Amino acid sequence: MGVEVKVDVAIIMAGGKGTRLRPLTNNIPKPLLPILGRPCAEYFLRALADAGVARTYLACGYRHMDMVRTFRDGGVYGLDIVFSFEEEPMGTAGAVKLLQDKVDGTFIVGSGDVLADVDMAELVAFHRRSKAEVTIALTEVEDPTAFGIVGLDQHGRIERFKEKPLSEEAFSNLINAGIYVLEPHVLDLVPEDTKYDFSKQLFPDMLERGMALYGHRLEGLWKDIGRPADLLEANLLMAERAGAADVSKGVMVIGGVHIDGSATVAAGVILDRAVLGGDVRIGAGARLTRALVLDGCEVAADAIIEGSVLGPGCVIGSGVKLTDCVLAEGVRVMSGEHRGRTLE
Repeated sequence: MGVEVKVDVAIIMAGGKGTRLRPLTNNIPKPLLPILGRPCAEYFLRALADAGVARTYLACGYRHMDMVRTFRDGGVYGLDIVFSFEEEPMGTAGAVKLLQDKVDGTFIVGSGDVLADVDMAELVAFHRRSKAEVTIALTEVEDPTAFGIVGLDQHGRIERFKEKPLSEEAFSNLINAGIYVLEPHVLDLVPEDTKYDFSKQLFPDMLERGMALYGHRLEGLWKDIGRPADLLEANLLMAERAGAADVSKGVMVIGGVHIDGSATVAAGVILDRAVLGGDVRIGAGARLTRALVLDGCEVAADAIIEGSVLGPGCVIGSGVKLTDCVLAEGVRVMSGEHRGRTLE
């Protein structure tokens, strides 16, 4: 007999302000920032639906009505979506504690502000095979110093943690991906009405108590989008996976390129790893290299956009050169070589 993988309930944490992503998050909550034209959180929602999850709670905070407007029709994703609102930030575990009465079996917790195009069913199956109380999804990164790293034994049981280690302290490149499978009694360890965090408080407490805490590598694409450079990279990775873009005659495409069907690209344009959103217009002779151009932008003839993110509705004049920068929504650059926050 196979291992039952069905989980009825998931909770997505989607309340952060996305401070490091400003100015892109001035008018858009982080989970709604687009990856190939789809809200980042949508990828995780679809992964949950594919795993057979029936109901998902979205724990919202910053610009919560934007979240409601975008995801209120959960049936599009095959999910019953219920919205939860924090009056004040309660931390990752504290926010889930508020929904404790909504779960009575194994459930999933994840973050709506990372790109998670992953196999959730396999993660749940591992959790059940291991008889874990919590399973933490893990992914491998080149530089783990900005994340929480995990050390495992040969069976996948977690032996130690280290939050944001120095280079010389990093004993592993496996990081906490912010996706968890939990048994409901674990929430009894989270204090009421207290700001409380999974990785900084709950999981170390479980480790000290000798509880069954396991880690398992995710199958699929996971990417943190905490900074504008990460958002750009996530879009370029997904464009590479999506395959060749359909372009007009006279447009040169190099590497992964994604073009929304409503975008207009003139002859003589060079797109060297680029993602173009809805109703974008690119003038003749423009060159875009490692660029993310969001909905409604206009890039005039002979402009050069390199390593940059253009927020919705930006207008870039003829011959303008932008290098390694991020523009807020609606910015107009009619001349010059650089404007906006530096990409980082």
